[in-house]
Amino acid sequence: MPLNSQIMPPIPTMKQPTTAPPCGTRRDFLKTAVAGLTAFGGLSLARGAHASGSDTIKIGLIGCGSRGPGAAVNAMNVDPGVRLVAMTDVFGGRVRNRRELLKKQKPGQVAVDDAHCFSGLEGHKHVIHSADVVLIACSGKFHPEYLLAAVEAGKHVFVEKPHAIDPVGVRKITAACELAGRKNLSVVSGLHSRFHPGYRETIRRVHDGAIGEIVAIEENFLRGAIELHYRQPKQSEMEYQFSNQYHFSWLTGGYVTQSLIHNLDRATWAMKEQAPVKAHGQGGRAASFGEVFGNVFDHHSVVYEYANGVRLYAFGRIQSGCYGNSSSVILGSQGRCNLTRCAIDGKSRWRYDGPRGNPYDLEHKALFSAVRSGNPVNCVDYVARSTLIGVLGQLACYSGKELTWDRVSQSDFIFTPKPEQVRLDMEPPVKPDRQGNYRVPLPGITEYKI
Repeated sequence: MPLNSQIMPPIPTMKQPTTAPPCGTRRDFLKTAVAGLTAFGGLSLARGAHASGSDTIKIGLIGCGSRGPGAAVNAMNVDPGVRLVAMTDVFGGRVRNRRELLKKQKPGQVAVDDAHCFSGLEGHKHVIHSADVVLIACSGKFHPEYLLAAVEAGKHVFVEKPHAIDPVGVRKITAACELAGRKNLSVVSGLHSRFHPGYRETIRRVHDGAIGEIVAIEENFLRGAIELHYRQPKQSEMEYQFSNQYHFSWLTGGYVTQSLIHNLDRATWAMKEQAPVKAHGQGGRAASFGEVFGNVFDHHSVVYEYANGVRLYAFGRIQSGCYGNSSSVILGSQGRCNLTRCAIDGKSRWRYDGPRGNPYDLEHKALFSAVRSGNPVNCVDYVARSTLIGVLGQLACYSGKELTWDRVSQSDFIFTPKPEQVRLDMEPPVKPDRQGNYRVPLPGITEYKI
């Protein structure tokens, strides 16, 4: 595959105190600067950032599939002063449809007129211009590009996972978040586990030694097929692939970066933000055939190894009619923790019985509280690390190789074409064969120049 010639510095391995909030304040932000990212230095707080104390916060939505409108509702749930003022998607019809649905849910907070309904691959620019806070929830391929554009424009950002799908993208989100720190802007991640009060208390106890030393972690995200969108009449090949984005690796990476990333983030949190030294994995297509399944694997198994010998076993599956499970189990020398159940069994038995709340709302509460108070939050530390761990596992499965953290973090591999080169009238990087099937990666055969 073609390589990106622009190489940014590797993602650093940073640590944060175990008692820190899910996103650090500006004082906590990047005490150890990312080497080589000084090109943006000297910028002042950009125009357009919401003024502390103002009643109304204008939000703009990039991506009107399933998750984008959900994020907009979460934002409006937590702050009655939030107004949705602009929306964009590749498909104009989807924008108008979602606008009407959102109006029914939040009639007093949706203020998107026809002039602020945008479409195509340039609509994000207009949304960024129109809003104080930008919500990014489109194809993961474009998240780094749009995040950087929003921060350069002086806007606060909520960015969904996958934050990036390849090493080059991860370095771009790091650069964007580092710039946000210098501009006193907030960047909050859609890795919502960090905002779950039960998970936070459970992790605190694990870090305090409730199960002794961590020996191994098992992560599962086993579910049915994700949002299958069938080809519509008169759709071009590019339009079809965008409509069915979760099933094309050049748009979303694959299931490890798209969904299993939540589990990997929880495991990384439990490991006190350590990065693994290497990973190997396997995966493929076992039960999902036909064009609607695109070219991604329907199952993955990844083994990550840490410097202290701990192994992280991560399993992902998107096959209907099979056993389902979403769990994070941490095994310790003196007990075990079922994080998703907020339960510990070992030398002491404990169950969380405190308030839970909706973590999808709570991540937005953190963002809009920060915007109103003028005390920015920035999730760059775990955003970059957890995303790259997902990329490491995804590429290990696709390539069939054992890959090291250092090799992937410094790689200039990119799922082509580059985001800025994508056009709706271009030929897509993958095409179906005569039977309508797309070629999936062949581990050990398909070449990945990592």
